[in-house]
Amino acid sequence: MKVNPRVQFIILAILLIISFILILPSFSGVPEWWKGLLPDQKINLGLDLKGGMYLVLEVESDKAVETTLENRAQRLKKDIPELQTKILPGLKIAISVPLSKEDELKAKISDVRLKVVDTKIENDKFTLIATLTQREIREIKNMAVEQSLETIRNRIDQFGVAEPSIQRQGEDRIAVQLPGIKNPQQAIDLIGKTARLEFKLVDDENMKKINIQKLVDEAIKENPKAKDDPVLLNRLLKGKIPDDDEVLFERRVDRETGYVTRIPLLLKKTPLLTGDMVSDARVRENYQFNEPYVAIEFTSDGADLFAQITGEYVGKRLAIVLDNTVYSAPVIRERIPGGRAQITGNFTWDEARELAIVLRAGALPAPVKILQKWTVGPSLGEDSIRRGIMATIVGGILVVVFMAIYYGVSGIIADFALILNLIFMLAILAAFQATLTLPGIAGIVLTIGMAVDANIIIFERIREELRAGKTPRAAIDAGYSRAVITILDANVTTLIAAIVLFQFGSGPVKGFAVTLSIGIITSMYTAIFVTRAIQEFILEKRASPQTISI
Repeated sequence: MKVNPRVQFIILAILLIISFILILPSFSGVPEWWKGLLPDQKINLGLDLKGGMYLVLEVESDKAVETTLENRAQRLKKDIPELQTKILPGLKIAISVPLSKEDELKAKISDVRLKVVDTKIENDKFTLIATLTQREIREIKNMAVEQSLETIRNRIDQFGVAEPSIQRQGEDRIAVQLPGIKNPQQAIDLIGKTARLEFKLVDDENMKKINIQKLVDEAIKENPKAKDDPVLLNRLLKGKIPDDDEVLFERRVDRETGYVTRIPLLLKKTPLLTGDMVSDARVRENYQFNEPYVAIEFTSDGADLFAQITGEYVGKRLAIVLDNTVYSAPVIRERIPGGRAQITGNFTWDEARELAIVLRAGALPAPVKILQKWTVGPSLGEDSIRRGIMATIVGGILVVVFMAIYYGVSGIIADFALILNLIFMLAILAAFQATLTLPGIAGIVLTIGMAVDANIIIFERIREELRAGKTPRAAIDAGYSRAVITILDANVTTLIAAIVLFQFGSGPVKGFAVTLSIGIITSMYTAIFVTRAIQEFILEKRASPQTISI
């Protein structure tokens, strides 16, 4: 494979300039003018090098299916106000109506795309058991995981974590790596918050008739878990409060002491407005009390609906509910146009900021549960970097010395190509903002050996040609030409293995596969084209070369 040395040196000079521009931001700070004109991407350090937190989350996708069942059944309530629902095991829902409404329910059930699996009549009530098709259940579960993945990514991006890694694992799991995280618990709270925002009416009329506090105290006494479980609490209160109502706690914070109390409120179950219609959420400061609040803006449809709601229910209290906790329940004084509202609740600045982030990023379609959690301290990461760099340096020096001693000038040329190979590898990692991990460093060390392996094959072939009596120029031509096929075969098969590792491996394996793949590609260029260009250049400078140092 004949090469023109001058053309190759021009290409090499251009590649080196580009490489140094790409590498510089990773090893030193760059001035402001640089950021506007030149690339400022850095090589990201993985969790094992920088320290941080690793989480494996499980999306409770069954909850998304149950929510879909509940929402579809609730659509029937417009025509059949007496309708009652109950989620059953096995992703089924029981829909009950008075016996007189049996035919009406049967006629309308297909309108909400529910599949009937059983019916029964009991206590003058007709109950219909329904579910979804298996295909639809699979689609809802898959969509819940995908939406959770995107929502978590949006929250982390807005939280300000640099170089996070968020990937799906299997059917219902998500792996999250947060390098350099300073407050792990705050990140966990942010990721796991469902963030379902609802606006519900306070049923003050029935609250005057019912001693809610007494009923709640009795329910908690019966089952202490009800104190922190709104679903269980309302199950225990069934029959003691109106069927279309529910009890949730309002969070109140004393301004002076910071003491938090929870006051039970009776709310209408059906929300008048949900967080799906929120377009933006920002932290603002109440200068009168020197405390933050969250200002929210609705979409155009949400603004119209909010104006309609506030106009229709003037004089009533509208509760702002986030994840089954009432943050405030102000009285509607007048119709509120413009699509803006405030969420107050004596927040700290961190709490207000987190709330604004989750509202902007959107609600999780289903709860997530932490299956695995571990942290890596930055000191361990620094030790890994130090050991990895030392291994690379020692391995590189040994290879360089061996090549120089064993192959003379040709060995020094191979060493120069090896240095170029490392520069190109780092430049490509920086260009793609790849994450460098400890296994990735191992891939670089392995590439050092593989990079000179190609030159060893070429040099041994040239030696054979010289022993056969060929001139140095003919020996170089034959050596490179005949060795290239062998080198390509060996490197392509290794590259295929690296691609398979990247496609099917986990995080650390992928890190190894990335650097190995990049190293194979760059080493083929430096070992074949660059070294030959230098050899050709040296021969051109000699009038009648009779020998070659190899």
